[in-house]
Amino acid sequence: MKLIEPIQQYQSEIQAIRRDIHAHPELCYEEVRTADLVASQLQQWGIPVVRGLGKTGVLGILKNGDSPRAIGLRADMDALPLQETNTFAHASVHEGKMHACGHDGHTAMLLAAARYLSEHRHFNGTVYLIFQPAEEGGAGARAMIEDGLFRDYPMEAVFGLHNWPGLAAGQFGVRSGAMMASSNEFYVTVRGKGCHAAQPHRGTDPVMTAVQMVQSWQTIISRNASPHESAVLSVTQIHAGSATNIVPDDATICGTVRTYSNEMLDLIENRMRTIAEHTAAAFGASVDFRFKRNYPPLINHEAETAFAVGVMRELAGDAMVDADVEPTMGAEDFAFMLQHKPGCYVFLGNGDGSHRDAGHGLGPCNLHNPSYDFNDDLIPVGASYWVRLAETYLK
Repeated sequence: MKLIEPIQQYQSEIQAIRRDIHAHPELCYEEVRTADLVASQLQQWGIPVVRGLGKTGVLGILKNGDSPRAIGLRADMDALPLQETNTFAHASVHEGKMHACGHDGHTAMLLAAARYLSEHRHFNGTVYLIFQPAEEGGAGARAMIEDGLFRDYPMEAVFGLHNWPGLAAGQFGVRSGAMMASSNEFYVTVRGKGCHAAQPHRGTDPVMTAVQMVQSWQTIISRNASPHESAVLSVTQIHAGSATNIVPDDATICGTVRTYSNEMLDLIENRMRTIAEHTAAAFGASVDFRFKRNYPPLINHEAETAFAVGVMRELAGDAMVDADVEPTMGAEDFAFMLQHKPGCYVFLGNGDGSHRDAGHGLGPCNLHNPSYDFNDDLIPVGASYWVRLAETYLK
């Protein structure tokens, strides 16, 4: 691992910042303290800052030389509405809020890279340091774009990174094309006619209608979708009724759909709606169908992925780079940025959890788990990757 020596020397300082952020988590669009800390550090290192993109976003602008070329490096800053079970010294001080996805570490790694790039400047062009709010459900990437991120600060490509439990600490994982899924929700209300459960012929049963609807939806994946494509349709909630002897007036169904392409998403949404409407009609009921598209699939661009893989291999060696990593049905709003700019998103292995300080929770060190903690040994790895990526791109 060819880590950058100055970054290793101030790792403990960046680690302290990371743990301070971990102890003071802020939810989406509430990252005021975190944004203040990030902006203060960037300015301390002589990096001009723009505030307010995406409400609480921070953009550092690092220029050197005379080239008009520019690259964007992105880290997310927000935490999750989760009660932390860790009791070590840097555990969350806010009830019901926790950095359980490692965004504190992502912010720290980009800060470490920013410091080095500012102090050494072995590049010709502009490095945009994008500290994004509201990745966890708030579509902060889209908000920054709508506020002029790419319009006012033109960049040729944009790159992102996420720590990844399950990969060995320091191992990189990436793939060209679809790497993470779209995230979507559906909310369906079946409206029938309530009656006494002993006299079902006097009503229209929304429960049986809902059951038939849910079973029929499962054929979309098995009979309408190509067997060569992956997709998930999960019904996670069915609510109906208030007593054992009453057929209710209505029933509600909720769940999620995940796909690796917008074409597959279109197919599933259209088939779900058609099945819902016709099933309700067959039972003499009516239906309200709402389908909410949250995040699009994350599609890595081929050329930028090949470029990033080359940087990773030069940094970490071939054995520590999986260029055909298994895609995940998890979602990530960096997908919005990749819809507007070419780029690449990579995983960086967080290890098995053995790095955690004494006092960690009894659960696994997995993302969105109350026992999770970011691996601080990754700070010089991720920061070195960011630096070499920027320096090579703006050589």
